Amino acid sequence: MDLKDFERLLKSGVRCHLVGIGGVSMSPLAEILFGMGVNISGSDVSDSPAVESLRQLGIDVVVGHFAENISGAGLVIRTAAAREDNVEIRAAREQNIPVFERAEAWGYIMRGYKHAICIAGVHGKTTTTSMVTQILLAAQADPTIMIGGTLPILGSGYRVGSGDVIAVESCEYYNSFHNFSPTVAVILNIDVDHLDFFKNLDELKSSFCKFASLVPESGHIVCNIDDRNTMDALLPLGRELLTFGFGEGAKVRGVNLCTKGRTPSMEVEYNGKPFCKINLRIPGSHNMQNALAAVAAAASIGIPPKAIEEGLRSYTGVSRRFEYKGSYNGADIYDDYAHHPSELQATLDAVKTLGYNRVILAFQPHTYTRTKALFDDFANQLSRPDVTFLAEIYAARESHDSEISSDILADAIPGALCLNDFSEIVARLRETARKGDIILTVGAGDIFRVGEMLVEDI
Repeated sequence: MDLKDFERLLKSGVRCHLVGIGGVSMSPLAEILFGMGVNISGSDVSDSPAVESLRQLGIDVVVGHFAENISGAGLVIRTAAAREDNVEIRAAREQNIPVFERAEAWGYIMRGYKHAICIAGVHGKTTTTSMVTQILLAAQADPTIMIGGTLPILGSGYRVGSGDVIAVESCEYYNSFHNFSPTVAVILNIDVDHLDFFKNLDELKSSFCKFASLVPESGHIVCNIDDRNTMDALLPLGRELLTFGFGEGAKVRGVNLCTKGRTPSMEVEYNGKPFCKINLRIPGSHNMQNALAAVAAAASIGIPPKAIEEGLRSYTGVSRRFEYKGSYNGADIYDDYAHHPSELQATLDAVKTLGYNRVILAFQPHTYTRTKALFDDFANQLSRPDVTFLAEIYAARESHDSEISSDILADAIPGALCLNDFSEIVARLRETARKGDIILTVGAGDIFRVGEMLVEDI
């Protein structure tokens, strides 16, 4: 089955059933398909605001996964969490009902837009997609949006617009982004990660190269000139590249960069000429790099400099990306999604410019594979804070691995403590926090609950 089969089925008038319809990228998918006149039904494990919103549109949503849910359906679209042993997927296979992945459906939808901006990279996808969103809204482009986090201006991670542009966060894991149809492919960086799927860095580079190759000759490949892995990966394409960065030769180049404090700024040149000035309300040189990517992507489709400036000036961050949670005993509490050593480094570098007396870190490693593969890099970064507490490894999709643990990681970090559960971490933070400190809860799992528990204690 391919996209031609998907298109043929959609246009045949058969019912399309979405397994996991309430998910962050499934609910907007359902809304868009429904708006295209497709007969939509769906199921999810529980009720949610997203499910209720779909019902109000007239979409039939069942809570719970049951084989009878797909009765009469002509095709099924599944969320990534719905594996082959899901009762509805199993029933679809038995009845020879075609099953498509969520990413395949998004790839089809993208083909209906003049501009499909797909933002990829091992780090910074959510932030950059959010920045692009703010720019498109400032330009009154009425965009359709899909982000892997909650953007305050949207109140969610998605938006269904009626304009001719769609911007989508595009993940490399399992080569998901190979299903997309970008007219603008943004590659922020390539770094060693997801080694439970990719064999090595070279395989990752090849994956990103294939993603970039999906862009038609009339489109744009936007890439980070300062990232050697990215530039090496794209070399085999022999294509013209729209580069961004701070280095010589960048077509969209940041100059006169000031990253001190919470409001970094820079001037941007486009093809060597002044283009716009950027003032952000979030700290860190990595966010200025993300902003340059957003500028390049927006400029590639003709968004004027004034809207770019306005959009980035109004950007205040996205959920779980250096998100302020409150304070305890005079210490500020921030939560961040960083779960890779490079992301930890970027976050800690940003914090260093803010003038806190001490940095207190509560970190939750994410997956056994990543922790084992990048052990030394994790140990180096986690040695930087003044105080480091470790939670148990968040297994996510993986099974327990007795060869690696947070205890083992803590032994490699001077003064670090591995604690059994969140309540113990909260208790230690209560004892440790004082005025002038910053407390960081960091990781891609549920470590954010620690900061929320701490704030609730006030």
